[in-house]
Amino acid sequence: MQIPWWAKLGAKLVLARLPFGYAMWQRLGIFRHGSMDSSDYAIGVFSTHVDRVGLTGRLHGKLIMELGPGDSVATAVIAAANGARAVLVDSGSYIRKDVAPYLALVKALKHRGMTPPDLADCRDIDEVLARCDARYLTDGLESLGQIEGRSVDMIFSHAVLEHIRRHDFLETMKQCRRILGSDGIGSHRVDFRDHLGGGLNNLRFSERTWESRIFARSGFYTNRIQYGRMLELFRQAGFEAEVLDVNHWAALPVPRGRLAAEFRNLTEDDLCVSGCDVVLR
Repeated sequence: MQIPWWAKLGAKLVLARLPFGYAMWQRLGIFRHGSMDSSDYAIGVFSTHVDRVGLTGRLHGKLIMELGPGDSVATAVIAAANGARAVLVDSGSYIRKDVAPYLALVKALKHRGMTPPDLADCRDIDEVLARCDARYLTDGLESLGQIEGRSVDMIFSHAVLEHIRRHDFLETMKQCRRILGSDGIGSHRVDFRDHLGGGLNNLRFSERTWESRIFARSGFYTNRIQYGRMLELFRQAGFEAEVLDVNHWAALPVPRGRLAAEFRNLTEDDLCVSGCDVVLR
């Protein structure tokens, strides 16, 4: 039986107030930040973005930044197996602390004929990162400001940009532009669906309610920046955006009259975009 979107929202509002850390919810499968702790999924995501920007087989010596690694530093291990280094930037420390998933990832990479770093004697995540010559930064926008300008060759994210707080989005993109090298490139998958029922139920709420502290910290927040506006913000940050693929709903998934006033006048072409893949130069 499918749980209604409003029930999920209510449950998460309650659960997020309980005195448990993220690690507890992670073990229970609640409030998970993606599936990058799955070897096949992580390798697939990494390969998709690298292929998209034409860097397959050309990563040696390059610095790759993942924006929003979620529950895993898998990208650090995969980058190292390709002769590259990684810097991973998130808004908090959400990664699993046990080393076992990375040992499984090493095995999967070897099975694909690659040479990942030997992690067999690593006792914790810090040792895994050191063995991969990688960095894991967890202060969001502040962390981006600590990265040297023009030092990164590739930036990628996978269903992450929609989670950046609305008031931080443009500055985050400006920081990404600042740290990207002159020949650098970005690859991003953006998911415009709500993270409650896969529709646009997040657009039912006023900005005051949706951007409130209690909503923003309850595990379902998206910034509600729609397709056309997001492309405009990319350009304002100094990027040239190339949209490679756009996914649509056949019809508006929420009646227009149920949307908050600020969204009712948006075009159907904009509101019906459920996701896109974009390359930023």
